[in-house]
Amino acid sequence: MHRTFTVEEARELLPVIQAETAELVAARADLAEITYARQTGETSPLGGLAELKAREARIEEILSGWTDRGLEIKGVAPVLVDFPAVLDGVSVRLCWIEGEPELGWYHRTELGFAGRRPLR
Repeated sequence: MHRTFTVEEARELLPVIQAETAELVAARADLAEITYARQTGETSPLGGLAELKAREARIEEILSGWTDRGLEIKGVAPVLVDFPAVLDGVSVRLCWIEGEPELGWYHRTELGFAGRRPLR
């Protein structure tokens, strides 16, 4: 889905994204631990293949939900998402990375993360 967000719309959606990010981070860590245990022949208290597949499915569900809402996923470790927007007639991405308390950054679409600037 292609859409553009206003700063206000993106900020209203951010608490949902942050809550889902917390769930994704936990699933991501569990996935790493279960995978490591399977590779080393150990038993993980988190489970085995079925639990690994369940964590993978939940991560995919979260990411698909974000894409369906119009967000662009730029990374999952750390989580980095962009909200397509237009500021002062210029195509930009409102940019949020895991751990930031609020949506406070943007970059011109063609510049990417390296072009991040604080929102006014």
